[in-house]
Amino acid sequence: MDLSRTYQRRKLMLLTKLSVAVGLAGVALAANAVTYTPGTYTEKVNGHNAAFTVKVTVSKNKIEKIEYPDNLETIGVGKVALDKLSKKIIDRQSLGVDNVTGATITSFALKGAVKKALEQAKVSKADMAKLMKNSEKYTALPAEIKTNVVVVGGGGSGLASAIAAQQAGAKVIVLEKMAMVGGNTNRAAGGLNAAETKPQAKLGIKDSIESHFNDTIKGGHYLNNPELTLTLAENAKDAGAWLLSLGAPFCHRMGRGGGQTAARGHGPCDGSAVGQSVMKVLYGTAKKIPTIEIRPLNQVTELLTKDGKISGVKVEAKGKDKKDYTIDAKAVVLATGGFGANAKLISSLRPEYKGFATTNQPGALGEGLDLAKGVGATFVDLREIQAHPTVVPVKGILISESMRARGGYLVNNEGNRFVNELQPRDVAAVLAQPTGKAWLLIDDKLVKSNKLAAGYVSQGLMVSGKNVDELAKAMGVSAKNLKTTMDQYQKAFETKKDEAFGRPEMVVANNVWPMYAVQITPAIHHTMGGVRINKNAEVIGVTAKPIPGLYAAGEVTGGVHGGNRIGGNAVADIITFGRIAGTNAANYMNR
Repeated sequence: MDLSRTYQRRKLMLLTKLSVAVGLAGVALAANAVTYTPGTYTEKVNGHNAAFTVKVTVSKNKIEKIEYPDNLETIGVGKVALDKLSKKIIDRQSLGVDNVTGATITSFALKGAVKKALEQAKVSKADMAKLMKNSEKYTALPAEIKTNVVVVGGGGSGLASAIAAQQAGAKVIVLEKMAMVGGNTNRAAGGLNAAETKPQAKLGIKDSIESHFNDTIKGGHYLNNPELTLTLAENAKDAGAWLLSLGAPFCHRMGRGGGQTAARGHGPCDGSAVGQSVMKVLYGTAKKIPTIEIRPLNQVTELLTKDGKISGVKVEAKGKDKKDYTIDAKAVVLATGGFGANAKLISSLRPEYKGFATTNQPGALGEGLDLAKGVGATFVDLREIQAHPTVVPVKGILISESMRARGGYLVNNEGNRFVNELQPRDVAAVLAQPTGKAWLLIDDKLVKSNKLAAGYVSQGLMVSGKNVDELAKAMGVSAKNLKTTMDQYQKAFETKKDEAFGRPEMVVANNVWPMYAVQITPAIHHTMGGVRINKNAEVIGVTAKPIPGLYAAGEVTGGVHGGNRIGGNAVADIITFGRIAGTNAANYMNR
């Protein structure tokens, strides 16, 4: 037998089959292909915050590029949705993709603009029908799954818990009800408070864990659980170092928030928002770990128990193939966030806050409280709800406390300063001013040196002027009063003494023109109350003892911040207690 000829014959047959298969695939592709008139087409669309332009570039049979250069959508939410949707549309060559949960208006706006742009490219009705056909694929889930630790919530505390649990040897599933991870952490703008750190030492900043503890207790009106507050102060340094070890782009640059006796707010070197930086690091780390599975659009509906111990969770998978299933787990970490977007619950607890806007992402509804209640958890400080003083009216966009820490100051509608801007948030009394609104002023030096400040300007949130008269006119305030205010602030800077309001730190002159101003008002920002925990992040039940196998971290918990949270302590809180909860949950499974 001629083995060589036999091999050649088989090779030829295989190549023929492959050619036929490729040809058939090409025919199928051609049959489904959509034909465009090549070019770049532009559409104007109304987004969540403002109108913006969408540019769509197509070749003969492909959507090549989607751009939105002048969008003013919310950083960490709307902009994430734009990027995510654009990628899905291009990857699938389809408009039949699901909206991003939590960014519905932005999602509809983008898809509508792309559709109109493609109509400009002379897409036929038949081809448009192909484009609009749902292209989402859903993976069927088994009725029951087993793992070591379940983390409920994919925000900062949730992913910190998941990574810490995995580092302690656990297999972890993270369940996030929204379409994207991040929660309120995506919106955190300031920094991570920590004392006695190496960056502080390099800058010559004198600080102590005791001072961090005392500032937090005082800022919380002495309602804090001292044990939890001390745990935060003692472990925040390690939390920051842990983030650095994962790749957080923090550098030797500190911010001093309201109510703090030292600059201890650690953040990105370019002055950008700390939350997005933290989430990028946490999500990027978690995705690379095979023993951590992250499931968006999966909402926990019930905590399961057996023999008085947590045994798992019941889950509702959202999307096209909606389905209920259970996960058998040794331990569960609640990291569902607060309830700052639940207007009904807010007004029932604090009627004076009825009608307030919120800085919270839409998913911050407090379902974690109901889950915990179902297994006999106890709660603390639920009425302690914080209104952030510097939020853009109607839009609910938070202007970071770091703007005041770096020289920004507040004036009322008469053009007069009215408060020490470095007081705790609840003391920066915007509500006490006529109309309940005021203005925050910053200068061009800050805008050019700080990415966050530059973002506020690029989003069209601020008015500006090249001199006092121009700025006063843009603000609608008295030019005479505004000039007097600015002169007084400059004198305070030069003498390092704020005689009018006792601001303790005049670190920036804030007098480089043009100057910018943004109108601000209070909005619901943080819920200090929640599930009662101990220093080990164990959830305390009605028996005053920990519920076996149940842990909690982040804004779903109460007691850490008392009656008012100091800026920068939220990120410190979620990482500190997230790590504690995840580590202890992993250790519990080995008992």
